[in-house]
Formats: sequence, C-alpha cells, structure tokens
Amino acid sequence: MSYCLNPNCTNPQNPAGTKFCLTCGSKIRLKERYRTVQPLGQGGFGRTFLAVDEDKPSHPPCVIKQFFPQAQGTSTVQKAAQLFTQEAVRLDELGKHPQIPELLAYFCQDNHQYLVQEFIEGEDLAQELARKGIFTEVQVRDVLNNLLPVLQFVHQHHVIHRDIKPENIIRRNRDKQLFLVDFGASKVATGTALARTGTVIGSVGYVAPEQSIGKAVFASDIYSLGVMCIHLLTGIHPFDLFDVNQGVWVWRQGLKNPVSDRVAKILDKMLVSATNQRYQSVAEILQDLEPQTPVAKVKSVKPTPPPASAPMKPQPNSPQYGKGLDKELADLKSEFLQPPTSKSTPPKSTPPTKGSANTQKTKSQMDRELEEIKSQFLEE
Repeated sequence: MSYCLNPNCTNPQNPAGTKFCLTCGSKIRLKERYRTVQPLGQGGFGRTFLAVDEDKPSHPPCVIKQFFPQAQGTSTVQKAAQLFTQEAVRLDELGKHPQIPELLAYFCQDNHQYLVQEFIEGEDLAQELARKGIFTEVQVRDVLNNLLPVLQFVHQHHVIHRDIKPENIIRRNRDKQLFLVDFGASKVATGTALARTGTVIGSVGYVAPEQSIGKAVFASDIYSLGVMCIHLLTGIHPFDLFDVNQGVWVWRQGLKNPVSDRVAKILDKMLVSATNQRYQSVAEILQDLEPQTPVAKVKSVKPTPPPASAPMKPQPNSPQYGKGLDKELADLKSEFLQPPTSKSTPPKSTPPTKGSANTQKTKSQMDRELEEIKSQFLEE
C-alpha cells in the first residue's frame, strides 16, 4: 500500500506502486525515493509515517516526519517550524549514538518540511506497560541502566531533551535495546540559553516544575525520567501519584511489588522539586545505582610451596669431608679385604672383640659398614 502525504487529501490510501495519488494527484514518493506506507502517529508539531527507501536494493524501512503544527497563530507556527528544524539538527548531531535514531534526510517538498530517520522496530514503554502490566524493580533498574548513558551522552552535547516519557522510549525487538526518540522539544543548553526563560514545552504530568515556567535545565530531564519510572512501577498516571495539598509525591502508596530502600531513595531524589536538591547529573545516579564496593585489604601472606619429598641437604664444603673421603674409605676397604701374607714370625694373637665374629668379614658386609661410616661423616 502507498499513502498520500497531502494533509488535505480525502482518501490518502493508494495501491502499491502508485506514483501519483489517485484522489488528489500529489506525488506519492518523496525525493523520488521515499514511499510512505502507513501513518504511525501525530503530535503537536507533525505527523509520522512508516516508509521504505526505494532507492536502496533492500528497500529498508524508515520513518518520515512531516511538519504539520496543530497550533494556530503566526508566531506559534513560526516557533514550531523553528523547533522542527532544530530537531533535524539535533538528530544530525546525536544520531551517531547507537541508541538514538539516525537522521537520514531533511528537505522541503510541496511547501512542507520533512525529516527522514532510522526506523526502530519495537514498541515503546507505554505500549509495553499496557501489554505486560506494571514493571518490577529489576525491570526499572534495567531501564535506568540502559537509558541513563544515552541521556548522559545527550547532556554532554549540551542538549536538554525536555520530553522524556514512556512514549518516547522504544525497546527494539531485535536486542531489547532502549532508544530515546523524538527530539522535537529538545533545547540547546548553553550558558546564556539556560539563563533565559524559554518555551514552555513538554508532556503534562512529566514536566519538571522549573520547565513548566520555561526554565528547563539538565536536571529537568532527570525529573521527567524519575516520573516515568514511578509510572512504570505503579501503572498509575503521574497526576494521581502527586499530593497537591502537601506538594509531595506519594508513589509508594501505589506500589503492588516491593521496592528496595536504595532504589526508592534514588527515585525520591530524582523527583525533588528544588533543582539544587535534585540529582545534578546522570553520573550521580549511575554511581548510586551501582555503588563501588570497597576492596578489603588483603593480608600479605608468603606463598606456600607445594608439598614434596624432603629436600636434599647440601653437601658440606668442609675440607675434612671433601674429595679425599672416598679415597680414604677405599683404602681402608682394600686393607681389610687383602688376603693375609705368610711371615716367618707368627702374629701376636689379639683377643676377639665382643660381638665380633672370628671369621673374616665378607665384602658385602664391609660395603655396608663403610657406607654407614661415610654417611655419618657427611651428615650435618
């Protein structure tokens, strides 16, 4: 199917492959390459459509956003046109981040402004909440851990999103990655711009107090993100989570699942009305979400060698137990084993030693005894 982008067309649907609308005669394809398939939604500044890029062989899907302001009045329309142009500039600067849609084209055709951006196939968190029900603490922590680095990237480029809400967070089907979309309300936050009162913009219920009077700061996005989290945890609209009589959030009363004290305190600090008491940066929230565990001081212990047989004792270097010992023992052995020689004078008889045999010692016995003597000399 093809869809006519002429806002005044009474029957915008056309058969696939149509080059000109059969009802109003307007061109179907933008810049001779982008063919609109169906409408996706409509906001305060324009309409969005699912389209395909027929200039590429695979005809990949994309999103076309048409500037079509709902407000009336010359000054209001001019401001809306300025914001639409700024959205294209923001996407061109920020779209290189893997969790922000990339800007593919920006142009005018038939007196209408268009921007073409990457299509993220998935559902936004508002649709997910309606389909699956309220989020658990684990799921909200996952949202924060996944989304906070993206918001930090945006702030580092001096941009305030100003419209953080479940509808502007899309979870991609392919890898469950969260994407921050719709920079139509974003603002460049230079030092002078922050000092001036700007446009009052944002979604009712999620807007920070200072943003509601045109004085948005980086912490305003943190406030809106906190509101979104308590909405996901309770399934209750922010209007019903704030006690106007006391001027405080009462979101704990709407909980159906328990939330840890640490996460509850983080959310409370994100929701503080006074900007100087709120989190000032995304880095502070990330630090509280994942506090650094102090490393315990490990007592120094000398390494223990693996068990083994008793080590061999070093050979002594003393001269009396040196190289001459073996020679002396060999001589002694030779003397004992040498056969007796006949002499004219018989040797004197020596009384036998107690415990010794009268017979001559054998060679093997002599070897053992000499080894024992040797070991005694070599022993430490």
